Amino acid sequence: MKASSFSITFFLALQALSVLKVNSQGTDSCNSNLNLNLPFNTSSLNCLSVWSRHDFILRYVQTSSNVWSFVLSAPDTNSFVGMGFSSDGQMVGSSAVVGWISADGTGTMKQYFLGGQRPNLVIPDEGNLTIVENSTSITSQSSRVYMAFQLSSSQPRSRVLYSVGQIGVIPSSPGFALAEHRDKVSTRLNYVTGTTSATSSPHSRLRKSHGILNMVSWGILMLIGAIVGRYFRQWDPLWFYAHLLIQSCSFLLGISGIITGFILEDRLSVDVDTHKALGIFILVLGCLQVMAVFARPGKESKLRKYWNWYHHNGGRILMGFAIANVFYGIHLGGEGTAWNASYAVVISILFLVSLVLEFNLWRKN
Repeated sequence: MKASSFSITFFLALQALSVLKVNSQGTDSCNSNLNLNLPFNTSSLNCLSVWSRHDFILRYVQTSSNVWSFVLSAPDTNSFVGMGFSSDGQMVGSSAVVGWISADGTGTMKQYFLGGQRPNLVIPDEGNLTIVENSTSITSQSSRVYMAFQLSSSQPRSRVLYSVGQIGVIPSSPGFALAEHRDKVSTRLNYVTGTTSATSSPHSRLRKSHGILNMVSWGILMLIGAIVGRYFRQWDPLWFYAHLLIQSCSFLLGISGIITGFILEDRLSVDVDTHKALGIFILVLGCLQVMAVFARPGKESKLRKYWNWYHHNGGRILMGFAIANVFYGIHLGGEGTAWNASYAVVISILFLVSLVLEFNLWRKN
């Protein structure tokens, strides 16, 4: 019995050691020594954690009056890693050094000019960074990617961007097109003190106002108003006034959201033509719905059924495009899964409520 207990204990200890060994792989810290064959001296590099969410470690030093050395360390997730330098904290208009390790172990680094959000505007081998010749190196060691390069600059820009690509998606020849990143962050780096901090993008408050106004108005209130108008007619005329009030509030908030969108587009100078076109189309449908209220024929009129068909189907089209544009706006804003998940939960709840009420309506009829 004792021998058996000892065997079990010994086996568990071996398992724990193996887990610790696995977990120790792929780690890096500022206390770790760089055992890399790099084209420049790494003995006096400053080190700091720049993006804890993805375990990005940056080492840098001013080698001479106009040369800066950088080594970016990140987990090897079969995706690209990028480090950009921006004048305003935005990716558009910035230049970035991007590197990846191919499936055959070949490392590649390129400079990209991020001219816009469309793939054809992200141009390889272009940008305003002056990379020192023969200073680039990228290697994978202990499940981490180490991307090293030197910049010829008296002072690199302090607004530094980091990005990580989609897992399993890396650029390939001949075009080396850069797919959309999986995640990104904008930071401010103080080269003197060796401190970094995440920064909010310009006009972040206006961006959030635009998103919340349109999400609440076109994407939520409009749906609630439609539910009231379809399933609560037994409480006449209360249902009509409730429906009218909710949709009116939705329309007014929606106009405010679209106005903030135009202001945001002007200030950021970004390419959001599809999102804007969908927003204008939704606004036109909303205006037509408001106009329909004033042209609403009486219940006894022969035209009432045609008006009902127009009003109901126009509303359904409006809501469908509104939901799609809200998700598309979240995507363009780069807000990540939290916003998508939250809005999806709200839509799912409203959909389930509609199903239950529709079933009750069908059963009564």
